[in-house]
Amino acid sequence: MAAATFMRFAARTVLSAPACKAVKIRGYHRQYLTTFRSNTSTINGGRTAFLLTLPVLSYLGLEAYRRVQSATVVHALEKAEEAVEQADYLYSCGETEKLYQLLLQYKDSDDAEFLWRLARASRDLSLLAHIAADEKKRLTFEAFEYAKKALEKNEACFAAHKWYAVCLSDIGDYEGVKVKIGNSYIIKEHLQRAIELNPKDATSIHILGYWCFAFAELAWYQRKVAAMIFASPPTATYEEALAFFLKAEEVDPNFYSKNLLMLGKSYMAVKDQGNAVLWLRKARDYPPHTEEDKEVKCNAVWAGFPDTYLTWSWRFSIESVF
Repeated sequence: MAAATFMRFAARTVLSAPACKAVKIRGYHRQYLTTFRSNTSTINGGRTAFLLTLPVLSYLGLEAYRRVQSATVVHALEKAEEAVEQADYLYSCGETEKLYQLLLQYKDSDDAEFLWRLARASRDLSLLAHIAADEKKRLTFEAFEYAKKALEKNEACFAAHKWYAVCLSDIGDYEGVKVKIGNSYIIKEHLQRAIELNPKDATSIHILGYWCFAFAELAWYQRKVAAMIFASPPTATYEEALAFFLKAEEVDPNFYSKNLLMLGKSYMAVKDQGNAVLWLRKARDYPPHTEEDKEVKCNAVWAGFPDTYLTWSWRFSIESVF
């Protein structure tokens, strides 16, 4: 009778324990194994039956704990997914400031998906026209820190590599030519890694094309300075840049106004008049959604005029397009 009463008390104690804590029974493993071995030879009434019941009661308590924990994890995952979806929606709408405020709540997150998006949002905010110079600098370095943390949390995240490369390039504007050129090797490596992880990401391919174009168009004196700083400074050709811009367009046609512009400029650089006009026209006609799109539209109109690229006959054909 006493054993039965104690069993009911033990059952209530285990099953009514707070869900956030597992019930720990001292010596549980030792008692269970000892009892299990001895029960085939010696059974002492209710006491042995009670001891054999302990693992079952513990199991029930553990299962209740696991169910609560599982529900908590599922809820947290669903909430995280909703936040990411909301962030992506705000980004697609160009709501930069709202996006930044939303993601700022997750600045201490260990999830790279939040961190690289926060890096992108910080950078985009720094590019807005009304942002003061000191705030722009703060946001630029802040963006880099978020991108760096995203990469630390998940090296296999292609977007973390991409935005790390972009933000590293940005801070070079504040750290001098030597640092900027030195960082260019690292930037290229991370862009290549991003493409390796996700060959279908057109923006990573575009940025690598832009990297090639930037070094291809370095003036002779800039190359000389770079050679003085580094034994073998980064080099690239317009043909390499063009190949990346074309690949980006193949992966995701018409995805970015600047890719259209850079295709036009690259064809101009390799003296391909027909294709230059074709892509500059596409850049001009691209529906502007952002300030950058508007700038691209203006650049596309005037891109064909520098004497270094055009003959008079070619300039006339460009003017007839616009």
